[in-house]
Amino acid sequence: MSDMNHPRVVMVTGASGDIGTAVCQRLLANGVAIAAVDLQSVPLAGVQAFSCDVTDRAALQATIEAVETGMGPINGLVNVAGILACGAALDADPSVIERVWRVNFLGTFNACQLVGRGMVARQQGAIVNIGSVVGKNAGNARPWLNPDESVAAAGVAYGTAKAAVHALTGFLAREFAAAGVRVNTVAPGPVVSPMTRQFPEMLRKLIPLGRMAQPDEVAAAIEFLLSEQASFITGETLDVNGALWCD
Repeated sequence: MSDMNHPRVVMVTGASGDIGTAVCQRLLANGVAIAAVDLQSVPLAGVQAFSCDVTDRAALQATIEAVETGMGPINGLVNVAGILACGAALDADPSVIERVWRVNFLGTFNACQLVGRGMVARQQGAIVNIGSVVGKNAGNARPWLNPDESVAAAGVAYGTAKAAVHALTGFLAREFAAAGVRVNTVAPGPVVSPMTRQFPEMLRKLIPLGRMAQPDEVAAAIEFLLSEQASFITGETLDVNGALWCD
């Protein structure tokens, strides 16, 4: 264990993705037991992998019970599971919006509620959700300059779901505070990943630091918020976006 004093058992949803994998690797290096939850296989040594759809409450509850039976109480939760949807609002398919909200918001809520019940009962735990800069800035695209920028940029479905995650974090932080359970969000800007390979160059140039984030840079912020070094931080949405959005 490092002197950051991490939780002992952490459940990471969306663990097979770039950010999820980076989180698992950072925590594993500090002796944390990882329950890696994903629909896809998690090709990472040292974690205990669980296949689960976070939108399926019964399956998620069974997974949580299996984790706590086999590994011990979950005292850290990182909600990375999410899907991307791009495009202009006028062309958005309501079924796509519903699917994105189910995974990105409802899936996050389900994990926060079901894991959070145990944390509150034990009066110990830390939760970190994944938001997004587009949940704050109404999207990176500039359709008034070039409507084509909306085609490959995260759109209304993704942005509104992530904005809801930001709001959820505040509600839970206040509700869980009396039990000493902290809830925060990390809101990345564009991150190097398969989802951003088609990220428009003109939008990339809007990032003041001149590049996209690496997954490990996002994972570092998550690790900090889980740790006791952040013991008086709750209800925060921490931006990791290279000054793309400042507030």
